[in-house]
Amino acid sequence: QVQLVESGGGLVQAGGSLRLSCAASGNTFSNYAVGWFRQAPGKEREFVAAISRIGVNTRYADSVKGRFTIFRDNAKNTASLQMNSLKPEDTAVYYCAAHPWSSKVGVVTDLSDYDYWGQGTQVTVSS
Repeated sequence: QVQLVESGGGLVQAGGSLRLSCAASGNTFSNYAVGWFRQAPGKEREFVAAISRIGVNTRYADSVKGRFTIFRDNAKNTASLQMNSLKPEDTAVYYCAAHPWSSKVGVVTDLSDYDYWGQGTQVTVSS
């Protein structure tokens, strides 16, 4: 098992930036593909970004492509989401998730494939 704790959320004006962090503990973090998801009030949880076990491949939702960057540091057991040019529609609770996988280079975008989730961190973007 792996335990995930997100941090870095907050209130920011439109056009601003935030960096979310996901700290992992438990099993070897490099054995897990990682994803970020978000859930806005009244909406379903949706995919934001994903990164492969060794960080060579990434995938982004169209809505955040070019603005968000996912990266990880397996030596520090962390994954991060750099969010730039934030928009009010980015307002949501953001979740980090991990999926144990034999593939070192594959990415996982379907939330149903993820086994472990953090508690979430609130991001609010004001207009």
